[in-house]
Amino acid sequence: MICIVGAGLTGLALARELARRGVEHVVLEAADRPGGVIRSANVEGRVLDFGPQRLRLSGALATLVRELGLESEIVRAPAGLPLYVYADGALREVPFSLRALATGDALTWRGKLRLAREPLTAGPRPGERVAEFFTRKLGREAYERVAGPLFGGLYASDPADMPVDLSLWGVLRDLGVRRSLLARFARKTRIPGAPCTFRTGVQALTDALHATGAGSVRLGSAARRLKQAGSAWRVESARGVVEAEAVVLACDAPAAARLLAGPAPEMARRLAALTYNPLAVVHLEAGETGLFGLGYQVAFGEELATRGVTWNDSLFGGELQVGRRGLYTAFLGGARTPYVVSEPDGRVGAIAAREFQTVTGRPARVLSVSRTSMPAWDATWAAMGGLSLPSGVLAAGSWRSRPGVPGRLAEAAQMAYDLTAED
Repeated sequence: MICIVGAGLTGLALARELARRGVEHVVLEAADRPGGVIRSANVEGRVLDFGPQRLRLSGALATLVRELGLESEIVRAPAGLPLYVYADGALREVPFSLRALATGDALTWRGKLRLAREPLTAGPRPGERVAEFFTRKLGREAYERVAGPLFGGLYASDPADMPVDLSLWGVLRDLGVRRSLLARFARKTRIPGAPCTFRTGVQALTDALHATGAGSVRLGSAARRLKQAGSAWRVESARGVVEAEAVVLACDAPAAARLLAGPAPEMARRLAALTYNPLAVVHLEAGETGLFGLGYQVAFGEELATRGVTWNDSLFGGELQVGRRGLYTAFLGGARTPYVVSEPDGRVGAIAAREFQTVTGRPARVLSVSRTSMPAWDATWAAMGGLSLPSGVLAAGSWRSRPGVPGRLAEAAQMAYDLTAED
């Protein structure tokens, strides 16, 4: 018996992999719905996503969509959508080629001249923070306008708090960057998979996963205590006790810390100290705006609480997709302006709408206000070095590896293989 704690994407994908191998398992989920941070809803005829706004249909995800029979539900974004950054009072297109970098207005001529020195600068230094690295390599302007907002936006973090070796080094390695960022930038490499979602929202993916193995998922069954019993583990939950050969913690760090307080107190202490960035998610309805693109991030130095806005309208609001027409999703708070998340819903929504109008010149109406949090991958993650989980306890979650749906699916497949390799 394998006990999986958490019915988010990773836990559900792992359960499916174990079921395919004929391995007995159970999934304990504290909430009354599966999916974790992936959640969708229909509000006033609009399809709202409260977690990831889009996926990339490639590799393991494309295979999973086909196997789950979701191909007819896919909604693809138009090709070639630009991405913007709001800097010095205007939306400026983010350059994705050296020519666009030279001719566009994302950087001033001074910023471009400074950027030209990048190939002469050294690669990452031990102990360097992401902000230091990007500033040293690209110059302060390129960091504050482009690199910082785009990279920090992945985690709602402040790159000044993020060590390169913990958060950026893996990205650079995956991109094949050895020393020069511009040299890698000059090699035009197409990102695999078109941006996509599902007709009823991203939750369609986790709902379909849940449907394939609903019998093994116990909703409303929070794991409360983890205790070793000889070579096995006892997991006490709201719906009884599970005896398991192995336990997989596919939950967030705070939940994992509570379970490990007894069998691994030092690991629990360090897990509890990991920083999660608070984030407010505000859905806006703005009608016919004429805006066309992926959305925008806000440059550092701008006096806005908004981190960025996804333009769901131009992404997925095509002729047949009325559920996204006029829809925009704003993200506020994070590590740089965390205070805004604690404001009342009405205040948060008003800030989002006002700042959207400041940036785009278009008025907007608030549809919903919600809150979430994201692993910061800041300096607190250094505390995880040198620690290991007790034998028979494994971890698979966003605090263990960088975010991204393909990574979650790959991790689930690898863990299923590791759990059954001796059989």
